[in-house]
Amino acid sequence: MERQRRNTKKYNFRQPDLKELRNLISYVLDPLGFKARFGKLLSVLTTQVDEGLMSVLVQFYDPLYHCITFPDFQVLPTFEEYAYFVGIPILYQLSFSGLDRVPTSQEIANMLHIYESLVGAHMTTKGGIQGLPPEFLIAQATMYGKAMSEPLRPYLYFSSMSCYFSLHMRNAKGGGTIVCCLPLMYKWFISHLPQTVAFKENKGCLRWSTRLMSLTNDDIFWYNHVYDGVQMIDSCGEFSNVPLLGTCGGINYNPILARRQLGFPLKDKPNNILLEGVFFQEGKDPQGLKGRMVHAWRKIHRKGKEGVRSEELYHFGALHFLG
Repeated sequence: MERQRRNTKKYNFRQPDLKELRNLISYVLDPLGFKARFGKLLSVLTTQVDEGLMSVLVQFYDPLYHCITFPDFQVLPTFEEYAYFVGIPILYQLSFSGLDRVPTSQEIANMLHIYESLVGAHMTTKGGIQGLPPEFLIAQATMYGKAMSEPLRPYLYFSSMSCYFSLHMRNAKGGGTIVCCLPLMYKWFISHLPQTVAFKENKGCLRWSTRLMSLTNDDIFWYNHVYDGVQMIDSCGEFSNVPLLGTCGGINYNPILARRQLGFPLKDKPNNILLEGVFFQEGKDPQGLKGRMVHAWRKIHRKGKEGVRSEELYHFGALHFLG
């Protein structure tokens, strides 16, 4: 049977100029020591993204279930997979709530060991949230050699949030610029592509749209043994899935659809309650989802091969990073 032709949307990706950061790699004299402290950050930084592949991939975004839906299967990024590719542990707490007290310029200056006047001069308000531009923070880290291990931990949360939220927003708008950590999303997706020589060589010079549409459930590289023993975040609080909160609003993703990616069997078809889609934009939250999401992250349900474990976890205030 001939497959139905898809209505495509025009997407592009915000690609920051990483040339200067990549040039700094040559100054890393102890790569193994750097990796031990900061994970696989250099690997992400040096990833060459096939933007053509990613432009095709996002065409398959499913706004109902917040995942990538192909004719024969579904895939979606998870915290656990992102944690592996970045090489840092998951921070089992909410990294951003929007409800925390904004640190004073003096408090921020003390943390960064710089003058308060410098912080005040760069403080910016975006989307109703006060914070510091990433360019300023990167410059301070580069100039003064600040330790990055703690700021990197929330990186997993923000990377996941921006991926889902921006893709959902652009899909609803019919296209536009997707803002996410593209190298990380790229590394995640290609890890599931067929590992055969024939697929990698693509001697027929087929376009990505044709290659992806022809994939079946049996072609996908579902599980890597690096996830043996991993416990996945299955749900949070009142939500049957995982809520994500950022400066622009909130969204959720459905880990039940990703269980096969982490070696968990999906014995039955999930019902619509488990696949409930949640989304709101900052300043447009009539259901009070922000507060509910913050509260939900205080009780995280983690699922292992042996079953589900609940944990009472409490988040702490975090410095707000504005993208």
